[in-house]
Amino acid sequence: MADDLKALAKRFYGEVFNEGKLDVIEEIVSPDFVEHEELPVGVPPGREGVASFVTMFREAFPDLKCEVQGMVAEGDEVWVQAVMTGTHQGEISGIPATGKKVSVSMFDRVKVKEGKVVEHWGITNDLAMLTQLGVVPELG
Repeated sequence: MADDLKALAKRFYGEVFNEGKLDVIEEIVSPDFVEHEELPVGVPPGREGVASFVTMFREAFPDLKCEVQGMVAEGDEVWVQAVMTGTHQGEISGIPATGKKVSVSMFDRVKVKEGKVVEHWGITNDLAMLTQLGVVPELG
């Protein structure tokens, strides 16, 4: 089962985030999906919110890539540490395009039931992204 969970996570990062294949969301995310991470204003809850979130980031960072750095699967959960990179070429959360490149650490905990993602908890280093975009001054 651990290999199945890892394959599901790799598919999400590879096909959905990196390639923008939003139709894959319906295949691998449950209609009853619950998001526990704080989402940007305007992103709806549930599976629809996953597609909205990915679309928002891919429009702001057209060269968006999420590279998995590490992954652990146990029971019905998979834990993923990844790095998102991209060039800010479109508006995101009211921030106009800056043309700057970002590299942001992410950590995701995903619960799977019957081969579909049912819950997600995530931590993204938003402060690092805002600092790299020049929206927040560097600390220190």
